[in-house]
Amino acid sequence: MNENNDNKLNLFINQYGGAIIGGLIALILCFTELYKLLVYVVIVLAGAFLGNYVQKNKTNVKEKLKEFIDKF
Repeated sequence: MNENNDNKLNLFINQYGGAIIGGLIALILCFTELYKLLVYVVIVLAGAFLGNYVQKNKTNVKEKLKEFIDKF
């Protein structure tokens, strides 16, 4: 009987372990207000990615921007 319970527990942990760990990390971030720092880091990384994309694809961006402005 005890072995059956261990198998069920292992199955549960294998199936939902990532969600449990993610939930615990989210709770820690919320309680310590580190989520504000993460939001700023994500915004900075998105800006860096966008700047890099624009620099490498100048002609495509110019054409798409012209088309977008012409629509208005």
